[in-house]
Amino acid sequence: MAIWFFSTARVRRWLCGALWLLLLLPLAGWGQVSVRVQGDYPALQQNAEAFIGTVEGRSADSLRRYASTATDQIKQALRALGYYRPQIQWRVIAEDMPRLELTVEPGEPVRIESRVIEIRGPAADDAEFGTVPYQRLAVGEVLNHGDYNSVRQTISNRALRLGYFDGEFTARRLEVDPDAGTANIELIYQSGERFRLGDVSFREGHGFEDELLHRFVTFEPGSLYHADKLARLNGDLSNSGYFSQVFIDAGPDDARGNTIPVEVRLTRRDPRSVAAGIGFSTDVGPRFRGTWTEHWVNPMGHRRGAETELSAPRQSLSAWYELPLDPPMSDSIRFTAGYQHEDIEDVESERLTLGQQWQHALDNGWQRLLSLRWEAERYQLGQQDSETSRLLLPGIGYSKLSADSPLDPTRGYRLQLDVSGAHRSALSDADILHVVGLARGLITLGDDHRFLGRVQVGGIATNQFSDVPPSLRFFAGGDQSVRGYGYETLSPEDDNGDTVGGRYLLAAGIEYQYSLSQTWRLAAFVDEGNAVNDLFDPLATGVGVGVRWVSPVGPLRLDIAKGLDPEFGGGWRLHFSMGPEL
Repeated sequence: MAIWFFSTARVRRWLCGALWLLLLLPLAGWGQVSVRVQGDYPALQQNAEAFIGTVEGRSADSLRRYASTATDQIKQALRALGYYRPQIQWRVIAEDMPRLELTVEPGEPVRIESRVIEIRGPAADDAEFGTVPYQRLAVGEVLNHGDYNSVRQTISNRALRLGYFDGEFTARRLEVDPDAGTANIELIYQSGERFRLGDVSFREGHGFEDELLHRFVTFEPGSLYHADKLARLNGDLSNSGYFSQVFIDAGPDDARGNTIPVEVRLTRRDPRSVAAGIGFSTDVGPRFRGTWTEHWVNPMGHRRGAETELSAPRQSLSAWYELPLDPPMSDSIRFTAGYQHEDIEDVESERLTLGQQWQHALDNGWQRLLSLRWEAERYQLGQQDSETSRLLLPGIGYSKLSADSPLDPTRGYRLQLDVSGAHRSALSDADILHVVGLARGLITLGDDHRFLGRVQVGGIATNQFSDVPPSLRFFAGGDQSVRGYGYETLSPEDDNGDTVGGRYLLAAGIEYQYSLSQTWRLAAFVDEGNAVNDLFDPLATGVGVGVRWVSPVGPLRLDIAKGLDPEFGGGWRLHFSMGPEL
């Protein structure tokens, strides 16, 4: 990063020069031709300059010959915005660099005297077609050819999107009387009948069962045509992970009567993919991650995969096998198996997990996850003796994500609630009810000011807390929790001063970001939280500043944080992390 130092006198001279430049800009124009529209008409000024463009390398005589062309261009520019009778004066200034200056008096504009815009036929009663946004073409308003063309194009586009393929304008008239300063508009659209979508067929050669592919179709044969229905089908098939290419043919030329058959052509992707990457975070340090995925195992669309993660405090290996349900883009059953070893702060554990997850999308936009997993864990807390735990944990989770962009949203929220439990009478060594809730929100004001908030709470109900393994206890602190403190260092301690995890988790944070550009932002934040055994125990606070880079794979965050509570181990810490903000 370069740092520049300026003297006060140099800054003063620079500001004066910049001020003179700003004052001269309206007169300078582009190249050898400048345009000045008299009065407060910024839209006319901008349009005139756009029509003129940049003119360079001309002599004084050449500019005089060009003056008539420039005058016609300015007239076209003003006519597009309703000014048909401008007065234009020009002169050529013969200097070392000759210049053509044009002075424009716009004159009185043409105003709309009458307006008739009608939708006739079945589309007139179609709620999906809606009303046409022609407010800017109101009687008495200055005529704007762009607004007229926009209304006409809106009607045409909406008709095509909804399947009124036989529609046409029976009247399309814009009459202008420049001398009277009036314009009369007539747009009458006759829609014809709305087309419908027919049966969906999949061309052979895709290698999957038709029954699986038809689960991706969300509309019934005979339903009203809508381009969004076909776009959703295309997107769902493309995002399924089964295909490298998806092409949908549903043109009106193939219609049988008013029904359009839908033919889908699919190109199957390569069955397997392998990915590996090296990353770093201040929580776990350098880490390696590798994945192997078989995107389709058989014609029924089953898939499987494996994943490993290696870092100094954590090593894991897991595998899964997934069956698509109906609809396959949101519902599935996944069987999992995994092993994980952790050695973080004062806790060391080895855990073997076997489980099943059933994911289902609800009609209200929430995702529901029903799970059943068996966990065998061997662990050591601080200087205590090694212990073992075996638990059968049924669980249920609900989550909802709403964002205007998957990679770098400007607004949105995430809500999540997970509940699981175990009972001694059901193949478990402890009675446990484990609950965790998370809420994140993001809002952007004025394009450059972003505000992020998050709240996370958790709790364990049990009649013997010492029987709860560390994988279910709560720890706080680190990049994703309370910055300014070490990873999972916020926790109750035993008699030896070792962190052993808490019954409850309370963590919250608020962050402000200022956008320097589309990819760089400055941030300031406050975090507060702790893992405690009593809800009235004190919380730790961290504050700091940071920088954000919106990379092609997601935001990267670099923070300098100060933990304000030395008794909890707070101090200056550097935090580096990446991943979605919601």
